[in-house]
Amino acid sequence: MSAVFMPSRTQISVERFQTMIERGVLLQDDRVELIKGEMIDRAPIGSRHAFTLTELGMRLTRAVSEGVRVAIQCPLVLSEDSQPEPDLMLLRDKVGKYADALPTPADVVLMVEVSDTSIDYDRGTKLPLYAEGGVPEVWIVNVRERRIEVYQQPGTKGYGFRRECKSGERLAPSGAPEAVLNVADVFP
Repeated sequence: MSAVFMPSRTQISVERFQTMIERGVLLQDDRVELIKGEMIDRAPIGSRHAFTLTELGMRLTRAVSEGVRVAIQCPLVLSEDSQPEPDLMLLRDKVGKYADALPTPADVVLMVEVSDTSIDYDRGTKLPLYAEGGVPEVWIVNVRERRIEVYQQPGTKGYGFRRECKSGERLAPSGAPEAVLNVADVFP
């Protein structure tokens, strides 16, 4: 009787993931992020997603105060086994400006995921991770429905507060109230 092979998954840590990047095992073109110890392929970016992200980044960069930095598609060390690459983050400015270490949830003022084709993944997988990690505010920018979902009050069971903002409404992150946006301005 022959043995039956049962494949297993190898869980990796953020430390190992970062080593793979530093040594050139993973390249920028690989478009992967680490979620709960597994390398996950990121969705390709289409024109509507790219436009929305560019508009949002430009408008927030112009609107935030001097103590806040805008980071576009940069990694976040969320936990020992998760290093997602959100579309945009507003980060607290600090000495060294993240040259020697990636940001953590304590550095985040606002996290943004632009969702054109990935809405279910962003809501069902990434949003609970951000809440568990203590990210204070997350926006899911729903490109297809032209609205922004705002999540605040993170906890172990998700976010305690949720609201939707549609075209015609104005919105600002709670940690950067000077950065007021017209919702309609960020959509194609």
